[in-house]
Parts: sequence; structure tokens; C-alpha cells
Amino acid sequence: MQVQEQVLRTQLEVGPQPSEVRRARQWLRERLARTGMAGEQIDTLTLLVSELVTNAVVHTGRPAVLRLVVREGPCCHPVRLEVADRSALAPRPRSAAQEDTCGRGLELVDLLADRWGWQQEPAGKRVWCEVDCPSGL
Repeated sequence: MQVQEQVLRTQLEVGPQPSEVRRARQWLRERLARTGMAGEQIDTLTLLVSELVTNAVVHTGRPAVLRLVVREGPCCHPVRLEVADRSALAPRPRSAAQEDTCGRGLELVDLLADRWGWQQEPAGKRVWCEVDCPSGL
């Protein structure tokens, strides 16, 4: 007998205002809470969403689309976050000085995610990250 995996694939359109980052975090938390994921893992994914959406909103000044892909089932699969925006410029990690208040977003993504990257899209780019199988899924 084959066990079917369920895939939660959903998206949120994010406006170009920095206040949309808070809404994106809340949206993600609500969806992840339904999966039975541990709070610590939800916190990590929420921080990742905050950084990815902030980068899209601040650096493009345009709307973006946040996507969440979670596979539930007997096998462990990574949780994938994607933010698509309308800028073709590649994301650029920066080196922030200790007193700087910004410039650490992609450094945090690199530290917290198991993998991350970006790809060109017909109308911009998609920045994505994955966190390996959380316990409890």
C-alpha cells in the first residue's frame, strides 16, 4: 500500500510597504501552526521569511509574492520558502559593520537555512531557501 504525501503549497501577495513584512510573518506562522511543527522551527522559518520579504520590499520598492511549500508524510522533506519580485538584480550578500543597523539579511539566511539560492524569472527573480525536515512532520 502506497502512502500519499500531502503538499501544502500556498502563497501571499506582499505589497511594497515595509509594514507588509509583519503581515507576511503572521501569515506564515498561521500556516505552519496547522502542520504541527515545533515552535522553534516556526521561529526559524519566520525569521527567514522576514529577511527575504524585507529584502524584496526594501530593495525593489515593488510588490512581491511569498510562497510556502511544506510536504507532510512518512518521508522527511525540506520546507521551502520563496519570494518572487520584479527586480532582475541578483541578491548580493553584504558585509555589515558591527554598528550597522542593516545589511545582514542574506548572512542570516545563509546561517539559518540549509540551502538558499536565487533564479531569474521572466519578470524578475525568485529568492528561495530550504530548511530540512522538521521533527514532528
